[in-house]
Amino acid sequence: MALGNHSNITEFILIGLSDNPNVKALLFVIFLEIYILTIMGNVMMLLVIRADSHLHTPMYFFLSHLSFVDISFSSVTVPKMLENLLSQRKTVSVEGCLAQVFFVCVAAGTEACLLSVMAYDRYAAICHPLLYGQIMSKQLYMQLVWGSWGLGFLDALINICLATNMVFCEAKIIPHYSCEMPSLLPLSCSDTSRNLIVLLCSTLLHGLGTFLLVFLSYARIIATILSISSNSGRSKTFSTCSSHLTAVTLYYGSGFLRYLMPNSGSSMELIFSVQYNVVTPMLNPLIYSLKNKEVKAALKRTLEKYVQHIRS
Repeated sequence: MALGNHSNITEFILIGLSDNPNVKALLFVIFLEIYILTIMGNVMMLLVIRADSHLHTPMYFFLSHLSFVDISFSSVTVPKMLENLLSQRKTVSVEGCLAQVFFVCVAAGTEACLLSVMAYDRYAAICHPLLYGQIMSKQLYMQLVWGSWGLGFLDALINICLATNMVFCEAKIIPHYSCEMPSLLPLSCSDTSRNLIVLLCSTLLHGLGTFLLVFLSYARIIATILSISSNSGRSKTFSTCSSHLTAVTLYYGSGFLRYLMPNSGSSMELIFSVQYNVVTPMLNPLIYSLKNKEVKAALKRTLEKYVQHIRS
């Protein structure tokens, strides 16, 4: 691999979130709790969706994959962050850093695609309720999910293959708590013009491209909701997509703020990155369980079955 033949350094130093020992101890506790809640919340969603036949629909099939992506997204960055918060030597090997970049790209790209697919699903359910079963057939929703994963992996593979040809010489300090492509490019002493072009194209595809699909879907959804005459009808219809709309706002809002800011390691950049990489995966299962009557009912039925099973 070109990286191994030409690179003069073997590891990077991650600056992290703070050098203050007291602050680091507090951050360790906070992010450990967030990580545990993320795993527990998303595993709960996976188990409830699998256990309750009422949730065996396209929307919850998409949601189960979103929960798995959130577990992966958080697990790619948070454990290394926790390790560095306890360690005096906050380093990561070049290979480990590139591996983290790859899996962050996979998770971020797949999640963006899944959110746009879920928006299309809500559009089909609300704007064409009588034809929903025909539009969102099993073959189509399976293709949409695996297409989302495929695009995520393809995007990450293209970016990481180009990254392995970069030469890293003297600069090896990453002003961040994790490895991401925008943080690596300034450290290279070789030409990164191709990397920048490919990164820009993939960002447009998975960022603006999927956001445009979400925007168009919700434009039609809002138009349909406003055409409903009764207030109760409008409220009931909107409630079917409010959870997804909240998740979309959190993900795209923090994501755009993170990547549109200069890569300087500023406090605001780190805050938006934590929101994007760490907090949003924790909030998604809470949003879908607290704001969704079907999930709350399924959770209640699952708990009742479990209690009955224990008593018997």
